[in-house]
Amino acid sequence: MKALKLILPALIALVAANALAGNPKREFRGAWMHIIGQKQYAEQSTAENQAYLIDQLDKLQEAGCNAIIWQIRPQADAAYQSNLEPWSRWLTGEPGKAPNPMWDPLQFMIDEAHKRGMELHAWINPYRVTSGKNDSPAPGHVYYQHPEWFIKYNDGKLYFDPGLPESRDFIDKVVRDIVTRYDVDAIHMDDYFYPYPTDQDFPDDASYNKYGQGWDKGDWRRANVDKLIEKLHNTLVELKPWVRLGISPFGIWRNKKDDVNGSETNGLQCYDKLYADCPRWTALGWVDYMVPQLYWELEHPRANGLTLTYWWNTHANGRHMYNGQSVNNVMDHRDIADAKGDTLNPTQLDHRTRLNRELANIQGPCWWPAYSITKNYKGVMDSLKTTHQATPALIQAYTWIDSIAPGTVENLQVSKDKKSSVVTLSWVAPNTTDPTQQAARYVVYRVKEGEELDLENSANIYCITGQTQVTIAPANKKDKTKWTYAVTAVDRCNNESKPVIVNQ
Repeated sequence: MKALKLILPALIALVAANALAGNPKREFRGAWMHIIGQKQYAEQSTAENQAYLIDQLDKLQEAGCNAIIWQIRPQADAAYQSNLEPWSRWLTGEPGKAPNPMWDPLQFMIDEAHKRGMELHAWINPYRVTSGKNDSPAPGHVYYQHPEWFIKYNDGKLYFDPGLPESRDFIDKVVRDIVTRYDVDAIHMDDYFYPYPTDQDFPDDASYNKYGQGWDKGDWRRANVDKLIEKLHNTLVELKPWVRLGISPFGIWRNKKDDVNGSETNGLQCYDKLYADCPRWTALGWVDYMVPQLYWELEHPRANGLTLTYWWNTHANGRHMYNGQSVNNVMDHRDIADAKGDTLNPTQLDHRTRLNRELANIQGPCWWPAYSITKNYKGVMDSLKTTHQATPALIQAYTWIDSIAPGTVENLQVSKDKKSSVVTLSWVAPNTTDPTQQAARYVVYRVKEGEELDLENSANIYCITGQTQVTIAPANKKDKTKWTYAVTAVDRCNNESKPVIVNQ
């Protein structure tokens, strides 16, 4: 036993060192930040909320995350300034009540995320209007103007009727408004399409009788969701083609017992119960990335996380595929046992990380929820920032939208304060009239003078930033190390420019 106690720390250190050495330069590392069900936003003042969100973003950046999926429309409401829908009660505590003092959380999060070189994905729920039987739409909601657009299900919630063209048109109008007025990097929707089933079928007979004659009802419902996805895709291409459309579906498409193309699982199927044929959307090019919610442990008996990761890897259809992971589940479960029925790893974090990096079509993790990372649940933030996401990473380029590298930065300068030895790098964004080619962020590389400047080695990335200046403090006042720096520009589709190099 004493020998094991001596060996175990060494093994853990070796695993950590190997994981760090393998940190890729390009990897999506998202985190979902939801507001529904969160009480802190309504209980805090504007200043407190802003300080809280800055702290959350600082911690997520420290943990290596590079994309924030920020919930702005949990139930046909708005956590941003909107003339179409009322302020969210999850933000202010009362439906329709504006923040006081006034602020725009979406704009705030865009500014703060972009400042840190992170993407901001605007997360909306398309159909849900209320969160329970005691919840009502805020005064002035479109529900009171057009009650015929909505259905009340026996779960007590109110929904847009997905079978009505008017519902799709209104949701599209909301997305048009968001994309027109805000510099978001993506529109994101989660798994709530047709509602999760209860013991009663969704009561959409009126719209089915009007629009679904000749259709199998399930196929008709899937076609309704298809029409919404295609419509939103076309809207983004029309308005801002660099803004992506991302979906995080329920983790099981279909079980193999019901479809030869399904997974070896035995759980609820998003195709049959939520009427979301998600692989079809990437195959047709309507969706730019998919984040299946693979929240189950790797050895789950009915929804095996390992099986599902491999299944989604083979169904990426040429689009980005990210692995949606539950922080708590990953940290609560020991790794899959070896042949002897034992494992030295108390969590599944290492195994999940290896899967994401070894499978050809998985481009990285997305963490649910962000708050578990920032609270350092069972040491997850420590593990991410020291090992699994210890070096900054760029998100993979969306080459089907744009594959042209932006121009190089201009007027790169380096200066050193003689008293403090603080180094300041500054530059000017590349000049372009093409908004897709505009620099969205910059990568600053640093190696000791005389060493090879390998831009593919993530260990050489000093930081990724949305600003055109960085300050670098020395390790200590006696540190006389001289450095070579390089700065590249990264456009809205994550294509990277050639470097501009300067010596300290």
